[in-house]
Amino acid sequence: MTPPPDTASVWNHDGETRQVWPGRHFPLGATWSREATNFAVYAPAARRVWVCLFDDDGTEERQLLTESTLGVWHGAIPGVAPGRCYGYRADGPWDMATGMRFNAAKLLLDPYGKAVSGDLVVDDAIFDHDRDDPTVRNDLDSAAYVPRSVVVHDEFQWGADTPPRRRWRDTVIYEMHVKGMTALHDRVPEHLRGTYAGLATPAVTDYLKDLGVTAVELLPVHQFFSETALLANGMTNYWGYNSMAFFAPHNAYSASGDRGQQVTEFKEMVKAFHKAGLEVILDVVYNHTAEAGPLGPTLSFRGLDDLGYYQRVVPPPVDEDVDAEPAVDTYWDVTGCGNTVDATHTQSLRMILDSLRYWVNEMHVDGFRFDLMSALTRTNQVVDMGSHLITAIGQDPVLRHVKLVAEPWDASMDGYRVGEFPPPWIEWNDQFRDTMRDFWRGHAAGVRTVATRLAGSSDLYADDGRSPYASVNFVTAHDGFTLRDLVSYNHKHNEANGEDNRDGTDNNRSWNHGVEGETDDEAIIALRRRQAANLMATLCFSSGVPMLTAGDERGRTQGGNNNAYVQDNATSWIDWRPDDAWLDVYEITKTALRLRREHPALRQRHWFEGRPTIKGGIKDLVWVHPDGREMSTDDWNDDSCRTVGMFLNGAPLRYPGPHGEQVRDKSFMIWLNAGHDDVKLTLPDNQWVHHGEVVLSTNAEITVGTSILAGSSLELQAQSVLVLRQT
Repeated sequence: MTPPPDTASVWNHDGETRQVWPGRHFPLGATWSREATNFAVYAPAARRVWVCLFDDDGTEERQLLTESTLGVWHGAIPGVAPGRCYGYRADGPWDMATGMRFNAAKLLLDPYGKAVSGDLVVDDAIFDHDRDDPTVRNDLDSAAYVPRSVVVHDEFQWGADTPPRRRWRDTVIYEMHVKGMTALHDRVPEHLRGTYAGLATPAVTDYLKDLGVTAVELLPVHQFFSETALLANGMTNYWGYNSMAFFAPHNAYSASGDRGQQVTEFKEMVKAFHKAGLEVILDVVYNHTAEAGPLGPTLSFRGLDDLGYYQRVVPPPVDEDVDAEPAVDTYWDVTGCGNTVDATHTQSLRMILDSLRYWVNEMHVDGFRFDLMSALTRTNQVVDMGSHLITAIGQDPVLRHVKLVAEPWDASMDGYRVGEFPPPWIEWNDQFRDTMRDFWRGHAAGVRTVATRLAGSSDLYADDGRSPYASVNFVTAHDGFTLRDLVSYNHKHNEANGEDNRDGTDNNRSWNHGVEGETDDEAIIALRRRQAANLMATLCFSSGVPMLTAGDERGRTQGGNNNAYVQDNATSWIDWRPDDAWLDVYEITKTALRLRREHPALRQRHWFEGRPTIKGGIKDLVWVHPDGREMSTDDWNDDSCRTVGMFLNGAPLRYPGPHGEQVRDKSFMIWLNAGHDDVKLTLPDNQWVHHGEVVLSTNAEITVGTSILAGSSLELQAQSVLVLRQT
């Protein structure tokens, strides 16, 4: 390759010279002003850095940045307007063995770019090394095959937009995919389906409000690219857990264009959600990037500061008396994706924090769910709850007040840290998922652990002063079976993924109820739908923050695929037709969420203490045996027990109201019967609660509105939920 010209100004394609001014080293990225656009990029070990401007016809104009301050190369260029595509080229040492990966033949995305135009095309040119011999540098120019950053200047008018700032105990999360939510939605205009604009339509926001959720958790919307191996096989990464530009909304979800329009469209979506009273939480993937392992493509970070951004395997001590080959540079990977971002390095830590603040301040999002968070907590590769990133976020005046959710594990054995993240973090609680799946499929050892999960998982969160809402409760997520498939399949069916069904977990804790997959047997279908409703009701009435997976409430199926990350098609998209929808499950879910919303007794922020809230009163929580008595030690140790009652005392609640007043609510009795047999229930005869009514039932013989008297008996159907409210 002919090296770029060594000059501070070059001829552009019109034959005019463009002057490069010194500019500023802060802020990083491309900052437009009427006078000039300032470019600043961190590449401390580079010898030379160029900013490369592209016209609409693909003509490239290279400008050498002559100024370097504190490792940042910078310059201001007049006449560069918003919407202009650009990238960087960095020259310096190239040595695979030492992690020096500078190669001026590779066009690099701006790590701080606010938008990205185009997509990745697999070609030998996108790799900085010869693919047959990685020790040889590859000088093929990659510009024709890689996406480009875009100069953005957005004067969006937020108006009266205000973050809802809903309390955790009042929050119900709906995990969804931007495209999958509306790709098949008949009430979303066709040209908006699968986009940010599609989510902003009343068809979506009204549906979510009517269902009763309060926050959407969007699968990754940072600009991502599919793995090169997938692209080479004609597949794509649908879920998006392969981020590359942490300031840029993913361009494929934009209905209006990818030259900065995606930024405005994303903001309009957030504004529409806020107007509907819904918060926006982003699923963020800072733990690794789309550059994959050492032999992956060179797209951005690798070509600017490979040693700084990615963690390395610590080499063993060298015995000077023994001749040895030079150590080969090897990434340290606890993400399963080839690389792990080094959040202890100053610049990578700064990039993560700057990105988070940008999405809060400029894009108005309300919180974040951190994918594989344990990977980002590591100090000297050991999980550290006092790590740089956790400490920095905890003291940041912007970030410490937004919603912070950790996926409390990574791809390693020692990364599993459920229950260990410090306040104000809350966590995905996979132990809730596993316990409730086992209970409703009849595999639980009694009801001891079930009761603990129902009451907020105090074994995980009470010891460090956190509240029950530190637990994000879920029974399904994007990764794994849908709710319908959970009750329809015993085994995964991932053949369509092209990996001979080897991918995806085998630990599904599912039950097909007698037939693998779809069936015409009406009895099995009815039982499956009742079990799905049982799981949803259990989720909604448990202490903590419930998280629903999009489409579960209406019986979405993936045909038994429990790892549909490459299925950008009807397998993953929500089918909005009523034909095969489980609308009875929808109604149960909607009712359960309404009851939760209307009654503070069902979403308490304090731990239950098993004692009266006032002198002479009843306990705040009583576990009841089907015989009508309080559960005894022998009952808790009975592994054959499949039925339990949960009495929640509402008069009064343990915590005060906003003005210190005593809060009173109705009392509730929740019955769960996961057994295969009907159970005779005796309702406790007591001096506090005498009359009640059925407010939710998956029991075919007991309808909502049925009056109940204390001391009376009733038959609770096998595998059913019954909720009684004091009248």
